[in-house]
Amino acid sequence: MSTVSARPPAGRYGRSSDERADRTLKVVGAALGVLLLGVIGYFGYHYVGQNKISAEVISFDLADDAVKVELAVEKDAGASGYCTVRSQGENGAEVGRADFRFDGDATRVTRTVTLRTTEPATTAELLDCHAD
Repeated sequence: MSTVSARPPAGRYGRSSDERADRTLKVVGAALGVLLLGVIGYFGYHYVGQNKISAEVISFDLADDAVKVELAVEKDAGASGYCTVRSQGENGAEVGRADFRFDGDATRVTRTVTLRTTEPATTAELLDCHAD
């Protein structure tokens, strides 16, 4: 008595459907991976490479109805833009927010700005800077 094999003879009928499906999945996965890397690279370039203005808070001085914030801004020569600063109260609620413009040809500007608040503040925070 002989046993019957469930597999066709090797090489007689070409690739099995499982092998074709595996190859298709590998090609589709590789294409999606390349596309994802391209999208990450595009947004990364535009976020890092195109940002022409950046800043940091050097110090801040608190008062009952205002906060004096010393900002150091670095930008491209001739670029103009604005930075958004906010202040929070003791309970964490926002008590003040304002945009401050920075123009001119200097590449580094240090300026003290006054942020008016609705209640006594406990902190000053630089949120973001944008070039025009």
